Amino acid sequence: MSLRITHALEASVSAAYNSRTLCQYIYRPDTPALESRKPYFHPVYTLGGNLVTIFRPHDHIWHHGIAMTCAHLALDAASSGAVENFWGGPTYVREQGHVQLDNNGAQEHRSWDDMRCDGERAILAESLRWVAHDGRTWLAEQRRIEVNLTTAGSGYWQLRFRFHLVNVAGGALIFGSPTTAGRPLAGYGGLFWRGPRSFTGGDILAAGGLAGPDVMGQPAAWLAYKGAHDGNAARSTLVFVDDPANPRYPTKWFVRNDPYGCASFLSTSKPSPATKLIRSLTCTISRMRCLSVCGYHRESTPLPFSPYFSFPEPGARMPP
Repeated sequence: MSLRITHALEASVSAAYNSRTLCQYIYRPDTPALESRKPYFHPVYTLGGNLVTIFRPHDHIWHHGIAMTCAHLALDAASSGAVENFWGGPTYVREQGHVQLDNNGAQEHRSWDDMRCDGERAILAESLRWVAHDGRTWLAEQRRIEVNLTTAGSGYWQLRFRFHLVNVAGGALIFGSPTTAGRPLAGYGGLFWRGPRSFTGGDILAAGGLAGPDVMGQPAAWLAYKGAHDGNAARSTLVFVDDPANPRYPTKWFVRNDPYGCASFLSTSKPSPATKLIRSLTCTISRMRCLSVCGYHRESTPLPFSPYFSFPEPGARMPP
């Protein structure tokens, strides 16, 4: 194995395998405040060099590759009833639709608590805070990210995440979404992935025999999305796996393949007050055929922390 990480001080951390870039994590973004500044992964590639993310697409310029988000985070009415947007762009308001409010918050990097690489795995441990538009801190976060290349010989690699959020807002916080504000089938939030343009119309599969756009809003232990690449017609698969230790496991997925490919692992349909929230996910990035990826994850043992993303290439070999 020859996984290496490069730290551009006060800017980003990138990971490369055999001198080929796999991903870049921008932890001090310079995006406009209306896009709710947040750390994000972009670009993200398969082992074969195919791009599986997009950054600031013209239709939703606040979609930033892979990023942790919350579209509708509210203080309870006993405190102030304020609603903050850590997603970006306008906020959905009941009976009004999307309205651009003065409520775009930001996630701010505070420090690196750990950063190491042994040639097969890279571990990043980060402290952040979620700051409302008026400068008040609502959440303190400990974030752990793992880039895992132990499966590279089988044609895929993994991004693993653990988010530990602590409410420091001075009142109960309610994690919601446009759906909890009245918009149907819009329970997006949490860790969000936006795929490249060429992934539009891709294949969606999920645990329990679910398939296609009907997976939207359904609970499932994992979700797989397969898309095609312009330029070489290759196909890649992303597999998102919820951790059994997560609250409300299995998560209800927000996923679309039209008008673009995207997925969110913490879709919310009912407001949920929280003092402390810990979520894990793994994303597997693969160049293999989708059925092989799904079969592997359905039969595998639970991961120590998730979510994970896998990115296989065509012809990749998965473990039996």
